[in-house]
Amino acid sequence: MTIVGLDDTDSRSDGMCTTYLATRLAERIESAGGTVDRRLLVRLNPAVKHKTRGNAALALHTDLDPDHAFELACDAVREWSIGEDPRTSPGVVVADVSSSALADAVPTSDVVPTSDAEADVIPEPIAEFARGALRRRYDLTDALSLIEEHGLRHAGFAAEGCSVEGRGRIGALAAVGATAAFEEWTHEHIAYRAFDRCGTPRSVDHDSLFAAAEEGYPTVWDTVDRGTDAAVCVPNAPGPILYGIRGDDPDACRAVADRIDSEPVDRSATFLTNQGTDAHLRPSEIGSLRAGAGYRVDGVVATAPETRRGGHVFLELAAPDPAGTDGTERTVSEDRDRLLAAAFAPTDRFRDRVRALRVGDRLTVCGEVAAGRDDDRATPDRTIKLEKFAVRDLVRTERVTPTCPDCGRSMSSAGRGQGYRCRDCGTDAPGKTTARLDRDLDPGWYEVPPCARRHVAKPLIRGGFNAPTHPER
Repeated sequence: MTIVGLDDTDSRSDGMCTTYLATRLAERIESAGGTVDRRLLVRLNPAVKHKTRGNAALALHTDLDPDHAFELACDAVREWSIGEDPRTSPGVVVADVSSSALADAVPTSDVVPTSDAEADVIPEPIAEFARGALRRRYDLTDALSLIEEHGLRHAGFAAEGCSVEGRGRIGALAAVGATAAFEEWTHEHIAYRAFDRCGTPRSVDHDSLFAAAEEGYPTVWDTVDRGTDAAVCVPNAPGPILYGIRGDDPDACRAVADRIDSEPVDRSATFLTNQGTDAHLRPSEIGSLRAGAGYRVDGVVATAPETRRGGHVFLELAAPDPAGTDGTERTVSEDRDRLLAAAFAPTDRFRDRVRALRVGDRLTVCGEVAAGRDDDRATPDRTIKLEKFAVRDLVRTERVTPTCPDCGRSMSSAGRGQGYRCRDCGTDAPGKTTARLDRDLDPGWYEVPPCARRHVAKPLIRGGFNAPTHPER
């Protein structure tokens, strides 16, 4: 079997889409007598600064001769990739998984659909590279070293003015190793418009889209955002994608697409993808986090949520203390490791969930960690960009000034260490009393809405979480 990996063929400003190039390449492979058994859309580290939008790499699994497939792939890149953006740096990597150069290969996960084909084989170092490409930043030299070690065919291209030739080989190599790297997969059915319509407004009927999304839900998810009335599946970038339908079942995705009224669909393709899986997150602890990676960490709210200019909401999290899980208000000592957590304005109504938190609430938070400077050292001044969080334990009571039992008014302090006294009635109390708190949150998982969700982030509606879920639609 031949695997063709592609990446970095589009542009933030000029559009295009590597999925489109891969679709056109698949057509040429089939015209040349080959069969394309699988089309992979692989999301990589969303924190990489060189990404366009979703940082996706593509792979095609085919029975075409690897030399012929490599030639067709290079021709497709020359024809379809953006050549005017100095940040565009396409790469092609082709692997023949039956060759002796890959003799150390291991089987891929048996959860990947294989359509009755024999299990594919990928070298473990390439699989590990693919896993790392979602959780760290690689240099091109890292990819080239592995490519040369395993004798893979490769080619790098550069748009005019680009300082790095073929940086896309990083993502292309990761796409080659993806089936051995990831265990959980979903699907996306992408409809493309006529290429000469790129850059013009898309015509997708709102009512039919929302009706189709309702009928496909929850197997098909993140098609629309009902809270903002947004068509999430319809991109804004000036590329060839008309819409992309994501879900757990490819037939269900295609069925939703068939119900949408729109401008003519020029061509379409269904991809196997790691989108919606949280594959970018790894468990860790506050104080051990690095910038440019995604994490799942436990913490306790250490400062009250603060809404800052622009509508962004911030609070501090502290490393958890095993004591104090009785739901009473707690102070958080200053000697514990801290992490700033942020819900930015684009996360919309999710910010209300964050604003409802109180000091002492115990959470599990998920998101990408960023730093104020471009380095990779572990320091306590990191910020985690919240994608979702789980409420593990809520503060349920607070200490309040006592109320006079005779007149119902709040008592006043009688002096340091002397308790409280009612100035009107003369009654006294030894100290503050405990009052029950009304909370706007329940235990369980909360997430950003579909309009703010990252491609790789797992929607709560997909299930598999370790607490009750409160999905956004």
